[in-house]
Amino acid sequence: MNLQSMNILEYETIKQELMRHAVSYEGKRYVSELAPMTYLPAIHRALDEADEAKELLERGASVPIPSLEGIEWVLSLLGTGYLYNEQDFTAVSVFLHSCGQLRKYMASKEQSAPRIAAYGASLQELSSVRDEIERCIRLGVIDDQASKGLERVRKRLAVAKDRLHRKLESIMARHKSILQESLISMRGGRYVIPVKREYHKQIKGSVLDQSTSGQTVFVEPDEVASLQGEIELLSADEAREEGIILSMLTGLLEQEQAALRLNIEVTGTYDFIFAKGKYARVLNARTVSLNERGFLRMNGGRHPLLKDMVPVSLEFGQGYKSLIVTGPNTGGKTVVLKTLGLLSLMAQSGLLVPVAPGSDFTVFSNVISVIGDGQSLTQSLSTFSAQMKSIEGMLSDAGRGVLLLIDELAAGTDPGEGFALSIAILEELNRKGANIVVTTHFNELKVFAAATPGFQNARMEFDKETLQPLYRLTIGEAGESYALQIAEQLGINKPVIERAKQLVAEQQEHRGSQRPWNSPYRQEQGSRAADAEKRNAASQSGNPDQNRDDAADTGHSVPAAKPDFEVGDAVYVTTLGRTGIVYMKKDSRGMVGVMIQKQKITVNHKRLKPYLSKEELYPEDYDFDIIFESKDTRKKRKLMQKRHVEGLSIIHPEEEK
Repeated sequence: MNLQSMNILEYETIKQELMRHAVSYEGKRYVSELAPMTYLPAIHRALDEADEAKELLERGASVPIPSLEGIEWVLSLLGTGYLYNEQDFTAVSVFLHSCGQLRKYMASKEQSAPRIAAYGASLQELSSVRDEIERCIRLGVIDDQASKGLERVRKRLAVAKDRLHRKLESIMARHKSILQESLISMRGGRYVIPVKREYHKQIKGSVLDQSTSGQTVFVEPDEVASLQGEIELLSADEAREEGIILSMLTGLLEQEQAALRLNIEVTGTYDFIFAKGKYARVLNARTVSLNERGFLRMNGGRHPLLKDMVPVSLEFGQGYKSLIVTGPNTGGKTVVLKTLGLLSLMAQSGLLVPVAPGSDFTVFSNVISVIGDGQSLTQSLSTFSAQMKSIEGMLSDAGRGVLLLIDELAAGTDPGEGFALSIAILEELNRKGANIVVTTHFNELKVFAAATPGFQNARMEFDKETLQPLYRLTIGEAGESYALQIAEQLGINKPVIERAKQLVAEQQEHRGSQRPWNSPYRQEQGSRAADAEKRNAASQSGNPDQNRDDAADTGHSVPAAKPDFEVGDAVYVTTLGRTGIVYMKKDSRGMVGVMIQKQKITVNHKRLKPYLSKEELYPEDYDFDIIFESKDTRKKRKLMQKRHVEGLSIIHPEEEK
């Protein structure tokens, strides 16, 4: 899957939301590795497991998922020779006990949840290991009964400590008046008594420490020194016996490390599956049918990250495989793309999705989206350039079974070139067999969708009375932008709106004289281009009558034979195989200025063939500076026409040859 597109569609955000419902490190690891699948049986199994988990949770089940606290540490050190301590074995004992509970619980769910219950049979209780741990370790410490040797040494140690305490109490009773307090303390692992500094020489012994104030010194009386040595030797024997027991228990874990790893894996699997079930309940999500026929029906789909969203329904794959979505700004077109893309990724990841019953999703081999302006200051990319960069990759990766989501195709450039480029791109993507859902404001694409096999129009509904979007998608109809109505409602004054309506009417009248962008029209254009070549040859052989006859035959005002092309004429550059607009008439060297995709070049007039006259392309008195000059240059030119401005100049870069 395309990772950049998955990020655009917020797939990683969904994984983070899902991870909040996992309780173990292993379950969270499964979530982090989650990715869309393309193998249909695997997707079906994952969806069925999530659905079973959701149903168990909805019945009020409390699933005893084992705690893995401390287990990751134990697992990481298995086989390294590390000697585990009492706390490590306590964690293992608790874990094995929980595994036994989970195994019994899942065995009881074989009828109601057979798929996920099957994992429970793999859990191993390791009763002998758990019993030995619990025999040797109680309440986090090694029990006296863990071994005979430990029991003997601890008894001797207890007797020695008792003798030492009685001896110290006798000494303290004799020297009560010089003690700071009647309390036995320890310093450096040895027993001492607190003596007032000025009297400490009255007790024979060693000073091991003193208080912060210096008023108290801690003395080890010589009378107990031998007993202290005996206790140290016995403590060393105790530590040795404890080490033998811990080593024995460590050996048991080493022998069963494969079973322990399997238990941890199964625990993580259950944690992951029930996390999917918990998240599905939060989203009010359900399982969906899946197919590999390319048919998709999304009934009442809701974006998981948008609250109070109006559900969206759409379908494709029967009669048409691609949609062109039109409608007003803020009408929800982009939300449609994101919802469809994200829910497709979720379903193929085995996640239940927030849709209405009857939804049927198809398996896509890839989901590629171009949504957002994609501007980059570091790469100096405009909105249009960034989109074209993404479209380049889309054209390369498109194919049957690939879902392509494009928001405002070819926006941010000249509308005349933008819609033509859009149609060319959609034709190529359609030829490769991809499923396409594209949003647009180009009216020409509505005509294209209606006339081109494989495409269908769809519109976002809009309340014409309140001028409010309804966020409902209707398939089979084209929408309007309602730009003027919305602008008027937002406060744009009436004269501006009226002037805009006048310009729209003129534009529609102009476009009405042209044929729609459909397949027959494109075929006709090919023949017109051939006719144009004939006319050009005729003009060079001095047969102007032939040009007039051809023009009459086509019904279009194709430029007749003439020595120069006019500014605004559309011409075909034979050496490049591209069409462009004339911005500079032929000079003394026979060179004509032609602009192709915003790039100005000069071409010998012999390399040009007439395509469409400026009268066909633009209204009368059209200001060509809008096309050929930058906004900054136009502002400078208007200022120069008003008055002289010192230092103000217009510099044209040298055209490419």
